[in-house]
Amino acid sequence: DQGILKSDYDFQVFARLSGQASQIKAGEYKLEEGMSALNLLDKLVSGDVFYQRIRILEGWTLVQALQEIQSHPNIIASIDINNAEEIQNLLSTDIYPEGMLFPDTYNFTSGEADRDIIERASSLMQEVLSEEWQRRAVGLPFEDSYEALILASIIEKETGRADERELIAGVFINRLQNNMRLQTDPTVIYGLGDRFDGDLTRAHLQEMTAYNTYRIDGLPPTPIALAGREAIRAALNPDLNEYIYFVARGDGSHFFSRTWEEHNAAVDRFQLGNEN
Repeated sequence: DQGILKSDYDFQVFARLSGQASQIKAGEYKLEEGMSALNLLDKLVSGDVFYQRIRILEGWTLVQALQEIQSHPNIIASIDINNAEEIQNLLSTDIYPEGMLFPDTYNFTSGEADRDIIERASSLMQEVLSEEWQRRAVGLPFEDSYEALILASIIEKETGRADERELIAGVFINRLQNNMRLQTDPTVIYGLGDRFDGDLTRAHLQEMTAYNTYRIDGLPPTPIALAGREAIRAALNPDLNEYIYFVARGDGSHFFSRTWEEHNAAVDRFQLGNEN
């Protein structure tokens, strides 16, 4: 219809005479103007389909990832992403599978179901997590790889800088090993859910939720976001430092401190703007 081939009749005859007409595979194909009937037939018989792409980003929540998948016009929505039990059954888990999809770019053919991509992303997360768990440093305060994934999700939300991941991981490992609470804002925000309006208050830090690491000991019950390989690797291979605190400088980086006094001075300087 678009005039890519000079004669569709010639193509049909050629396909039947060659005995390959029955081997043509259904799918979406990218055709180029001027291609020959032989080129087209080879493409259709080999199943050289055109792949769509969808990107799932590090730091997204599970809901954000599911919404992105279902919003793609070439993906068929087949599950209720607001039904936690249905998602748990799909991914064969007894708990809500927050953080259990691997953030990556996924190829798919037009008309593929959302559950297929979700299952692929879940399988890839298990594969990556298993690989990185085998390469972990000794002496880490994790009972299993899932706990490492929880910490990796916190690292993912705390910094986007590659040069800081291992440092921040080291701070959190130090706090866990010294029985100190993690006291990290992203967990509090996650625990607030839809109630968070962008303004984290003192009252929020004092509110008791399962994810408020200012109030609970140790790790929260689940990851708080999708963690990439680098964040997982950092959690399992932290920088061996003596830092206990860190504070945002305001430029995307952090200032790290060993003592409460150093930390207070850094907060006064970088958060309150007092240079003295």
